[in-house]
Amino acid sequence: MAAQAQGRLSSGYRYRVLFALLILSWAVSWPLVKVGVATVPPIWYACFRYGIAAVCLFSFVAARHEAVLPPRADWSLVAISAALQMAAYSGLTALALTILPPGRASVLAFSTPIWVVPLAAWWLHERSSPAALFGTGLGLLGVLAIAAPALHRDAGGHPLAYAMLLLAAVSWAVSIVAVRAHRFTATALALAPWQTLVAACLLLPIALAVEGVPRPIGLRGAASLAFVGPVATAFAYWAVVEAGRHFTAGTLSMALLAAPPLGILLSVLSLGETVEVKLIGGTALIGAGIRLSVRPVQAR
Repeated sequence: MAAQAQGRLSSGYRYRVLFALLILSWAVSWPLVKVGVATVPPIWYACFRYGIAAVCLFSFVAARHEAVLPPRADWSLVAISAALQMAAYSGLTALALTILPPGRASVLAFSTPIWVVPLAAWWLHERSSPAALFGTGLGLLGVLAIAAPALHRDAGGHPLAYAMLLLAAVSWAVSIVAVRAHRFTATALALAPWQTLVAACLLLPIALAVEGVPRPIGLRGAASLAFVGPVATAFAYWAVVEAGRHFTAGTLSMALLAAPPLGILLSVLSLGETVEVKLIGGTALIGAGIRLSVRPVQAR
């Protein structure tokens, strides 16, 4: 009995460490992507990111003897997730980071759970609790507080950048609702390498058409991709799958709450981002909205 209790304690500690590393990897990635897109064209950056992640994930599942061709029933999910959660989200956020500071961008991009509530109500006919509806309202107020400067006449290209971040968050939300509606045949981890590969393949022709043939990426771009591809993408996806087996959906949502404030702090320390009252207030409102919107049920 003592050995079993010790084993459970050790396992619980490992998953808490994994959870903390997941949050840290997401937070660190935002200022690093900002550095990367300063030297690598943003759509090419997103393409390289998922190409690297695909290699890492295929190697990982092969080492675990879990590499399989996705069953026909799962290909629709692979396509939706690759197109929306990965290609659209990463491409839009990379484009926005050529304009906006990473801390502010991360808050809006991680507002995804707020958009899940109305989408799930419309698509899956899920009933939203009063708390979830109130949380959605709080989150929208937070988004408005952060994006308000873009409404000024002299905002320049900022309105487009804010729109891209919100579209990225909605794209991820659509993917989340599609995952809820899907009946998996293969495991989420077995599908992950194919999703990243399809995402890279979708981004490749867009990058060629919009940004042309890529030039040498340079040391800063290579250093950024060396972390964002293997760690903030491949490792983070595996960590989400593993954490989802041991934490509730409500607990997992805390990763989305913790990553933006930490990302802001790292951006302030590394890139000198200015923190305004509107950013702090909007972050708090979005965080409260996410916490109220996410249903605390056991992740499947």
